[in-house]
Amino acid sequence: MPARLEHVKIRRMLSYSVTEKLSHAFELGPIRPPSEAFSLLIRATRNCPWNRCQFCPVYKGSKFELRPVEQVIRDIEAVRAIGEGIKELAWQTGYGDKVREVAATLCNQPQYGPCVSHVALWLSTGGKTAFLQDSNTLIMRTPELVQVVTFLRKTFPSLDRVTAYGRSHTAARKSLAELKELKDAGLDRIHIGLETGYDPLLTYMEKGCTAENHIEGGKKMKEAGISLCEYVMPGLGGRKMSQQHARETARVLNEIGPDYIRLRSLHVSPLMPLWAKLQDGDFELQTEDEVVEEIAVFIENLQVTSYLKSDHTLNLLMEVEGRMPEGKEECLNIINKYLSLPDEERLNFKVGRRAGLYNRLADLNDSYRHDRIEQAIKHIKAQGSDVDEEIVRLKNTFI
Repeated sequence: MPARLEHVKIRRMLSYSVTEKLSHAFELGPIRPPSEAFSLLIRATRNCPWNRCQFCPVYKGSKFELRPVEQVIRDIEAVRAIGEGIKELAWQTGYGDKVREVAATLCNQPQYGPCVSHVALWLSTGGKTAFLQDSNTLIMRTPELVQVVTFLRKTFPSLDRVTAYGRSHTAARKSLAELKELKDAGLDRIHIGLETGYDPLLTYMEKGCTAENHIEGGKKMKEAGISLCEYVMPGLGGRKMSQQHARETARVLNEIGPDYIRLRSLHVSPLMPLWAKLQDGDFELQTEDEVVEEIAVFIENLQVTSYLKSDHTLNLLMEVEGRMPEGKEECLNIINKYLSLPDEERLNFKVGRRAGLYNRLADLNDSYRHDRIEQAIKHIKAQGSDVDEEIVRLKNTFI
């Protein structure tokens, strides 16, 4: 049996039944959390109901809409049809019940369309998780969200996890009974962009909530039994509010005690409203080393049993993660190890990370990669360019 199906063979084996199933379509929103990279994406709402955050480049100029439940259910049915088509194709091509192998081939063949590619990717990685888009699915009326989650669970009973984005302000306004109803329906986890727990910074960034909203909404989620993932944005305070940002964010999280805390370091691009404040000098960015120092202050002040994750490419030190409090010392040791490096070694690591050649500090010991990066730095300088500006350019490609 071939290790990989060829496109020509797939086209030859497509029956009318398979072709009809693979022709179904459904809506896909623009973003999802990195931890949901292999989740089935179901668009329950469109865009963002708040859409004023200064640091966010997404949804700007787009109107928020609550999708009718009937539309969302039709999308779930379309996913089911595509999945059945892929399974039928597996039998027709001699793979039997080895659906993941056929799906892995289809997700790399864009000619079948984004919907087939997405379902294929989901099935090829196990098909066990689903994420409800867009930015604040929790804002849906509770009975309607329950209906969506219930139908999703009924359609795909093998799902291990169903998750969604939500805002602290929205979570705080939901009753505990409503949240428990969502939990009972099968909503397992909510991802919330806390960003900061410092009220002046929340106001400056037009986040649309307060530290007290964060605490109330987060505690209510925990009490309802829904797994809670809170996102923190190192660097968001700039040079003016860095220390307050780090300490107050840790204080708020200590009150909440979420299951996960995920670091998402700030990077400002022209697509963000914050760009204008950066250009006129009202907001001053920290250096990458200063952001690392801020993260150390944040971790030092954490008193939680949460799992700290650094799983976004914009973070410089991806290995700063672990279960708190037992992992705190190791996280701080990694930070201290980086900060104690000579200037030229820190620069080498920063360029290597942003170029995609390094993932961990230990990668500095790879002489081949280290030398390649040294040559690249020399080349940048020889052309009269600024290395820090080149690092920013590389980071822009991540957004």
